[in-house]
Amino acid sequence: MNPSTLIPPPAWVRRTEQYDTQALQALDSAHFIHPFTDHGDLATRGARVITRAEGVYIWDSEGEKLLDAMSGLWCVNVGYGRKELADAAYQQMMTLPFYNSFFQTTNVPAVKLAARLASLAPEVDGRSFQHVFYSSSGSESNDSNVRMVRRYWDLLGQPQRKVIISRLNAYHGSTMAGASLGGMSGMHAQGDLPIPKITHIGQPYFFENGLPGESEAEFGLRAAGWLEAKIVEVGADKVAAFIAEPIQGAGGVIIPPATYWPEIQRIVDKYNILLVSDEVICAFGRLGHWFAYEKFGYKPDLVTFAKAVTSGYIPLGGVMVGDRVAKVLIEKGGEFNHGYTYSGHPVACAVGLANLAIMEREQLPQRVRDDIGPYLARGFEKIAEHALVGVAETCGFTAGLVLVKNKKRRERFAEALGVGMMCRGHCFQNGLIMRAVGDRMIIAPPLTMTHDDIDEMLRLIRQALDLTQQELHQKGLI
Repeated sequence: MNPSTLIPPPAWVRRTEQYDTQALQALDSAHFIHPFTDHGDLATRGARVITRAEGVYIWDSEGEKLLDAMSGLWCVNVGYGRKELADAAYQQMMTLPFYNSFFQTTNVPAVKLAARLASLAPEVDGRSFQHVFYSSSGSESNDSNVRMVRRYWDLLGQPQRKVIISRLNAYHGSTMAGASLGGMSGMHAQGDLPIPKITHIGQPYFFENGLPGESEAEFGLRAAGWLEAKIVEVGADKVAAFIAEPIQGAGGVIIPPATYWPEIQRIVDKYNILLVSDEVICAFGRLGHWFAYEKFGYKPDLVTFAKAVTSGYIPLGGVMVGDRVAKVLIEKGGEFNHGYTYSGHPVACAVGLANLAIMEREQLPQRVRDDIGPYLARGFEKIAEHALVGVAETCGFTAGLVLVKNKKRRERFAEALGVGMMCRGHCFQNGLIMRAVGDRMIIAPPLTMTHDDIDEMLRLIRQALDLTQQELHQKGLI
């Protein structure tokens, strides 16, 4: 019998809590340093206090209900309020709440989850993933990738191979190595980043970087060619790896042309460069597959994961280590002097197992691929007709649209106007969480959405676009 059925939930779960929002905001401002936040602005406005969630909705301390079209932060793939995940955490906490995985020690959930992940990661052209290295986040995982990539080449007697190539506007975390791998100029401006031997190439963003008369297919090949040019510039004997997201998430849901990834694969094969697929956002059904490299058909050596492995219910991340790298690290490496207190945390791994079981039982990757993904795509085709929308596109269960001043000429708004944030404000005021990245508006909803949920989300997006258009007219900006 499930132990949680024997104990009634505490009183705070059964009642509707009343909150003093202003008091909480004052405490928040006085004591909580938030990530990626202007705290002067926060102190003036006050934080939105989120108090509960269920399904695809969250509620704040004022009782306002919002449709969460961002899955928390790209992670709540199975939706909110899944009792199975709470039960898994409770049972594991009562059995073994923690023990480390250092010093030739392991635990049952960590072992079982590693085996489960290995079974889900598809083999491509003989390359498979049979090993997992655990962390607690995508940022930590990408730090681990830097360590593993450089250790790999050291063990092969090529210690000069240290340079890792990434892309501008990529996001790979906010730790020193993760932020360096990412291509966000605002992050690099703080902390003297990137760290040495990390360099960047352009992003495969056709709307922004395509040339007049150039097709998407032609642009995809040209954008991939920037990698080859950088390898030649640095010296192939000095390049260790190329890291990239299958689609760029935090950068604005940048979806590369179909020609991009096959050409990237040709280039890394030609120069014998390791390929790291950062799937912190894209794995576990988001693009209609367990892992996104399967969708695009490339063959990574390392795959970064986090977020949706537990649907965000508890922190867990890691790296799927391909056979090529694992064989060298294990057979030639001796002790790998790297790890974290919480590597393979038993509670996090237990929740991960329960979460993957839900996704498999409800066939969420297949559902994205065959049902709700295409349904969302059809809806976004209609969104693209709006006068403010220059382009609207989807990939699996992510989507983005670009706000433009003139649709026919694809004329962009001046960055200083903050039109994206204006639209985001209308979203929030009318019960929708949609993210602004410059003038791109993006979503990544829970994979449990129904057609009715999608219809409601699309209605709220159109409403926000209409209100933004009205405000721009009133201010004489269009």
